[in-house]
Amino acid sequence: MAGFRLTIENGSFRDVHGRQITLRGINVAGDAKYPNKPEQPSHIGENFFDGDNVKFTGRPFPKEEAHLHFSRLKRFGYNTIRYVFTWEAIEAAGPGIYDEEWIQHTIDVLRVAKSYGFYVFMDPHQDVWSRFSGGSGAPMWTLYAAGLNPQSFAATEAAIVHNTYPEPHNFPKMIWSTNYYRLAAATMFTLFFAGRDFAPKCIIDGVNIQDYLQDHFIKACEHLARRIHEAGDIENDVVFGWESLNEPNKGMIAYEDISVIPKEQNLKKGTCPTIWQTILTGSGRAVEVDTWDMGGMGPYKVGRALIDPNGEQAWLPADYDESRYGYKRDPGWKLGQCIWAQHGVWDPDTDALLQKDYFGKHPKTGEHIDYTYFANHYFMDFFRKYRDTVRAIHQNAIILLQGPTMELPPKIIGTPDGDDPLLVYAPHWYDGITLMTKKWNRVWNVDVVGILRGKYWNPAFGIKIGESAIRNCFKSQHATMRQEGLDYIGNHPCVMTEFGIPYDMDDKHAYKTGDYSSQSAAMDANHFGVEGANLEGYTLWLYHTKNDHERGDQWNGEDLSIFSIDDKLLPSSPLPNQHDGGDRSSSSFATSATKDGDYLLDDDDSVTPANIKRTLTNPSISSQSTHRQPELTNSPGYRAAEAYVRPAPIATAGTIKKYGFDLKSCTFNLTIDASPANTDTPTTVFLPDYHFPKDACQVEVTSGKWEIRSDEEETTSLQKLRWWHAGEGEQTLKVTGVAKQVNAGAEGGGGEEVGYYDLMFNQARGVVDACVVM
Repeated sequence: MAGFRLTIENGSFRDVHGRQITLRGINVAGDAKYPNKPEQPSHIGENFFDGDNVKFTGRPFPKEEAHLHFSRLKRFGYNTIRYVFTWEAIEAAGPGIYDEEWIQHTIDVLRVAKSYGFYVFMDPHQDVWSRFSGGSGAPMWTLYAAGLNPQSFAATEAAIVHNTYPEPHNFPKMIWSTNYYRLAAATMFTLFFAGRDFAPKCIIDGVNIQDYLQDHFIKACEHLARRIHEAGDIENDVVFGWESLNEPNKGMIAYEDISVIPKEQNLKKGTCPTIWQTILTGSGRAVEVDTWDMGGMGPYKVGRALIDPNGEQAWLPADYDESRYGYKRDPGWKLGQCIWAQHGVWDPDTDALLQKDYFGKHPKTGEHIDYTYFANHYFMDFFRKYRDTVRAIHQNAIILLQGPTMELPPKIIGTPDGDDPLLVYAPHWYDGITLMTKKWNRVWNVDVVGILRGKYWNPAFGIKIGESAIRNCFKSQHATMRQEGLDYIGNHPCVMTEFGIPYDMDDKHAYKTGDYSSQSAAMDANHFGVEGANLEGYTLWLYHTKNDHERGDQWNGEDLSIFSIDDKLLPSSPLPNQHDGGDRSSSSFATSATKDGDYLLDDDDSVTPANIKRTLTNPSISSQSTHRQPELTNSPGYRAAEAYVRPAPIATAGTIKKYGFDLKSCTFNLTIDASPANTDTPTTVFLPDYHFPKDACQVEVTSGKWEIRSDEEETTSLQKLRWWHAGEGEQTLKVTGVAKQVNAGAEGGGGEEVGYYDLMFNQARGVVDACVVM
């Protein structure tokens, strides 16, 4: 373990002193999804298709602002950053053309993160493949390489894209996520993971499109990893690992019948074509499809709509000049035609579907293909290539495995892949009811994971009534996913790398009143879930530097950022007096220990005090409104900060058995299995002074000594409790702070008052469909 700041032992993260490290983190930052030269959030359509000439230098934020953002996040108690970047940021200009300016900027920002002591892992982010198919991630040229024409996606509904939507301000909530079931993204993921089997005619530069796409993605990440390695002072010291591709999707793979919507398709919103229908509209055919909407009880069918592209196709025309990219397409792969027609799935002369189960069986062996086959074969083949490429550069990189969202992980336990000592399971979870309806319903919610895993003989019994049951349901779902990691992958840490809440609830009621009680309740319930499941870590979605009340995260109408330029941050106490260490301890033992310097045995001892003090004077609110709706900014609130600025174990001398924070009573509890008693390496807990003023909190321990200290080099918002426990075995810590009224019901908040039996018989399956969206 010597020489490494963070490693893994027996399924837990450990520091150089052998203490268990809990990764309490956040995703930084949502700004990374779209370019800044030109500045092109998803509601801006001007020059959108000039995708070869965009730059991401300055993402996630200018390096001159890095101290401001990192000091802010440090004061919130975070010790971990999931560093969001996209393939497009590296290779937008064309195949093999890397943006060295953006890479150097990334290295510069990571160096600032190092000065604040953050643990960082890299997240190659994507949503529905690319900005040009409605999300983020891959460069535009990847769609051209696949023979697709992104400029025709709007007419054919091959993708619903905010940048090209006729009325961007009326872009439907969460409609972007339906793109996984539309032609563009479904085709790209099929080619990316299984092009060799399902599209053998798609040869480019002498290789199948699967290898062409995968190799370019992996080589782009390899190039970034190499540059970070060559920087000499970032690898391991700050960047400890790499996550696999964010939220991968199986595309069309495993569809047993493309002419029907499979029962496992858990999202229906807006026009809802089958894969067969989206193939037809992609080839210019007019098709009538079902339309759906979202209600308080989940999605419901509202009618039918005609999608008429008027002959326009989502495929590149036969005479398209693609010479600017320098690749050579095999003559057997003809432009101007649907690739699935070229592979015999359907007959474009008669519009007859010839092989409805084409993607449900292996084209070469005839073997049945389902999700399990996809996860254990196609996904794992990609994961091994990615892992091995990264490790060839960053030898001891911790690799975070992320499979498809809300699905079972691949079963690799007991295999060489599962025996990897530096492997982490990295699932995602969202409360889909709140995310889709943008309301916090205190009356009922749904055990989505339990229903998906067949826990209930009838989905109606997965409905949970009452706020306590809802909170426990969240905890149960996280615990289930953690156990699935143990059962399917092995004894490895589980880090929930995305969960979060929408802030624009109740028609932006909080932005008009400053009342964030609904958001506070939802955020607290989410944290109750991850804390109660005793995960080895989490990274909340999201921190966005340019979030505002009008357009949220500037991307597809989402609004999940804990920070907004139109809101206030929690007030912080003044800096400690230069001659006052600010400690409160149980005896002189603790005080003498800190004088010996032992209190610096933390995960963040490289914080630069001058940087934090300097950036505290930066304003947290913009000086003027960013839009024309003053009613959305006239009552700025604290954005439910009391629910995410919460105590948490940082470094534990032993192993955590359970921990959690009760926001209503302002009580923090920690139970550990203690290492042999010593006075050298304390258990350290982040104890925010907003909840726990050092002169107004009570501490109870089963043994040993403790202190609450705000070191004079730090702000009081970085207050910590250090505990030198004297005994072995089970030890407990309880800290009680000052309870505040933060969870009172908000006017206009909450959900419908629905009776239990009404819930049981009213679209129970539809409730589940609402939840699996991310």
